[in-house]
Amino acid sequence: MARLPGTEGVGEIADRIRARRGGALRPLDQMLLHSPQLADGWNSLLGAIRQRMALPADIRELVVLRIAVLNRAPYEWTAHEGPAREAGLGDAELAALREEKPELGDVRRSRVIAYTDAMTRDVHVPDELFDALRDHFTDAELVELTATVAAYNMVSRFLVALDVQVPTGNARTGGGS
Repeated sequence: MARLPGTEGVGEIADRIRARRGGALRPLDQMLLHSPQLADGWNSLLGAIRQRMALPADIRELVVLRIAVLNRAPYEWTAHEGPAREAGLGDAELAALREEKPELGDVRRSRVIAYTDAMTRDVHVPDELFDALRDHFTDAELVELTATVAAYNMVSRFLVALDVQVPTGNARTGGGS
């Protein structure tokens, strides 16, 4: 049970969130709408990360699911498993993400996981790791990758701290954060 009740979400800000979500508010949105201005900024940031960046969807979803594992955020995993599969991640990759040291068999994705782990666990990223990522991503993509890791750490920590739950009976919340 969530630590706070969700809100119904009325008004212009809630309508903008519904528009991005395809018409329905998620439990995360209902919690954020206790502070409409926060919800509005959150919607803008996460909308940009999910819909307007050059970073490939498979990389974004790989990051999100890894953060869900590291931060023990089941809502985030449930919300993003479907989008991850749609982006091309398969059963073996999803299972590997749950391991202490994921073996993905792909250098680019393995480096993304190492970067995600460093940012999430230690905050500090070793120079060698960042330099290795430069072989695979443009400067813009590196900024987007970094912002994605940072943003989804925020999302997962918000969800966990307020104990936001996936609605009973839903296989997934649909559409991610």
